[in-house]
Amino acid sequence: MQSRVKIGNAPAPLLLVTIPRLKIIRGEGRKAAAAVERFASTGALRDNSGMHFAYSPRVQELQKKLTAFMDEHIYPNEPLYYGQIAEGDRWQPVPVIEELKPKARAAGLWNLFLPDHEWGAGLTNLEYAPLCEIMGRVAMAGEVFNCSAPDTGNMEVLARYGTPEQKQQWLVPLLEGRIRSCYCMTEPAVASSDATNICASIVRDGGEYVLNGRKWWSSGAGDPRCKIAIFMGKTDPQAPRHKQQAMILAPLDTPGIAIKRMLPVFGYDDAPHGHGEVVFDNVRVPASNMLLGEGRGFEIAQGRLGPGRIHHCMRLIGLAERALEAMCRRAQSRVAFGRKLAEFGTLRAEIADSRMEIEQARLLTLKAAYMMDVAGNKAAKAEIAMIKVVAPNMALRVIDRAIQAHGGAGVCDDFFLAHAWAGARTLRLADGPDEVHREAVAKFELQKYDAGKA
Repeated sequence: MQSRVKIGNAPAPLLLVTIPRLKIIRGEGRKAAAAVERFASTGALRDNSGMHFAYSPRVQELQKKLTAFMDEHIYPNEPLYYGQIAEGDRWQPVPVIEELKPKARAAGLWNLFLPDHEWGAGLTNLEYAPLCEIMGRVAMAGEVFNCSAPDTGNMEVLARYGTPEQKQQWLVPLLEGRIRSCYCMTEPAVASSDATNICASIVRDGGEYVLNGRKWWSSGAGDPRCKIAIFMGKTDPQAPRHKQQAMILAPLDTPGIAIKRMLPVFGYDDAPHGHGEVVFDNVRVPASNMLLGEGRGFEIAQGRLGPGRIHHCMRLIGLAERALEAMCRRAQSRVAFGRKLAEFGTLRAEIADSRMEIEQARLLTLKAAYMMDVAGNKAAKAEIAMIKVVAPNMALRVIDRAIQAHGGAGVCDDFFLAHAWAGARTLRLADGPDEVHREAVAKFELQKYDAGKA
């Protein structure tokens, strides 16, 4: 059986795409709309019983509003954004971002990531997916809509695990965009891909906890508005491996916290956001700053990293779409050896491969989002692990092809591609390296064939 779903108000000509038990009518549109609206109403299968999902009218309306906002305010202001960073002190808020935030909020495009109805937009992961994809096309966009990492993950932690007092003190100003935050987990001295290696300490001393450790890749620490860190460390080294850690709130103005340096990513400092190496030297914070309780750090990490990982994948799909668009425009506009680049079979094959790989990654991302919504993050752990490998590698291939099509222009800052490649490459490491996720997928797959189960 196959089902037909019309996507929004897709204009002619219409393209019919078929997969088992599913037909999607897809229309051409402008910029991100062309990429996203084809999935404004869609479905996927997990097994023979079938799994279907469709976007609500509200989400389709948000897609249109978000695309219009990007066209009017984001794309035209990209050069100004980077120009303002290059002028004067790089580690200060960028004026154009601060000018656009009130406009995004007034347009109802604020805190779209947060599924909590009390604190956020109340969208499911599946509903947020196409919106995050649109924002992911431009590096500066997430902050404009208060939907940028690591604040999104930290706000989800506070919304889910914070006490009423913690929410009032930290979640509210984060949701309002008045402050920013960082997440201090990875350590330079150990292989942090195995989080049980983390050796930073959190020791109770009366009504306080004492924090010691050296963290790095604390994204967002360079921003002067970064006021709070979520710090992961061990409260009981003798407890079972996954009960040794805890997470605690550490205000960055607390004595003993020092940002030692900002780490470049392939030469990009990502100012004013940045990625800090941060030392915690006998840092004392109130015991009331503990999140959820001692020994529950892994529990929080899994709750935080599931949505965070899929958000990265959604953004990467948008970035890959933009790279493919740039490659096609370049191929149509440049001439070599008497022919348009678009007439060369090698480039045509790369364009075709890029389109197929983007579609595959998007469908797997939507499946993971659906599973998270209907069965929970734990039940969707295989899908989350798969997409965390698939999406960054797909984006890197597409961006690399676009760079090649642009020649020398592709590796400089005349286009967005070089910076996009650098950012996408980090996501083969951030929130767990490919190797860890592949190992998890293999483990889940082999469990099907354990004795007595096969």
